Amino acid sequence: MTIHSIGSKAAARSAQARVAGYDWQALADEMSGYGCAVMEKLLTPQECKQIAALYPDESHFRSHVHMARHGFGKGEYRYFSYPLPELIGGLRTALYPRLAAVANDWNERMGIAQRYPDEHAAFLKQCHDQGQTRPTPLLLQYGPGDFNCLHQDLYGDLAFPLQVAILLSEPDKDFTGGEFVLTEQRPRMQSRAEVVPLRQGDAVAFAVHNRPVQGTKGSYRVNLRHGVSRLRSGMRHTVGIIFHDAK
Repeated sequence: MTIHSIGSKAAARSAQARVAGYDWQALADEMSGYGCAVMEKLLTPQECKQIAALYPDESHFRSHVHMARHGFGKGEYRYFSYPLPELIGGLRTALYPRLAAVANDWNERMGIAQRYPDEHAAFLKQCHDQGQTRPTPLLLQYGPGDFNCLHQDLYGDLAFPLQVAILLSEPDKDFTGGEFVLTEQRPRMQSRAEVVPLRQGDAVAFAVHNRPVQGTKGSYRVNLRHGVSRLRSGMRHTVGIIFHDAK
């Protein structure tokens, strides 16, 4: 298998099949209960290495961001350009309908009128109609001492409320430290932190901005941010799949 197999049609079909293999009711319950859920072994180790190997090749990307220059943390990332590598584009297309069902349920519970179409192409058309045309999937690279500050990936007025990050490196072998962290700000309460353990190829689906929590008087909104703790050693690569495009 070569790096070019990432761009094959078979890879896109494989994305559909592997996404369909998860227990989506259990994942939806986990997301609704904690703001995140892990999909184990979404990518194979070989696929992880192939995607991470794309990082030095600028032809795959539209922009390169050094986090420290913007106060985002330390480390760097690159946004993919269209057309996306077929496996990443395939996963984006395959994951969206499953997450749209969760997003629509959340909006109903929070009293938000926005509803998301069943197909990702229809949602992207909504983004493009609002001037959000730049692709947002990205490849992140961290070295020793690097970290990602708590943040929300909102790139325009129209934002899909869930996103996915896939760990491409193997903890305790390729790197140490660098845990995925999610924090939840609850009204009139102290914030709650969630540290998500991931292995190579695991994906975490998580709330971008807010989610509903059931209270004594109905559902209320909590605000979420995510980040990555300090890398102690080695090199860590992650691919992020964001479903809305950017202005």
